[in-house]
Amino acid sequence: MSEHIAAPRITAPSLDTFVNKHVSIVGKVTQLRGDQATIDADGNVTILLNREAHLTNGNAALFIGKVNPDLSIKALSSRDVGTNVDMGLCTQVAEAAQRHKTIFGGDN
Repeated sequence: MSEHIAAPRITAPSLDTFVNKHVSIVGKVTQLRGDQATIDADGNVTILLNREAHLTNGNAALFIGKVNPDLSIKALSSRDVGTNVDMGLCTQVAEAAQRHKTIFGGDN
C-alpha cells in the first residue's frame, strides 16, 4: 500500500510559508543544469532533481517535493507536461487552493 503525501499546490510567492513541507508546483522550465532546474512558477524556483527527472527546457513540468530552508524544492517526483499548458490558469488554481483549503484539502 502506498503512503499518501499531502502536497498543496503552490506558486513561488508562497514558498516561505511551506518550508520543510511537501508541496506541488507547476512551472515552465527555464534552465536545466546538472541535477538542478529553474522553473518559472509566478517567480523563479530552483528544483533539486532526482535521477528519474526527464525534463525539456521550455516545457511546463509538475513537481512534488519538499521545500528547503533556502526556498529550493527537493523533488520527490517530476513530470514533463509539455508546452500546451496555461500557466495563468495553474497560478489561479494554486491561489484558489490556498484560499479554500477546506475544499482542496490540506491544513498548511
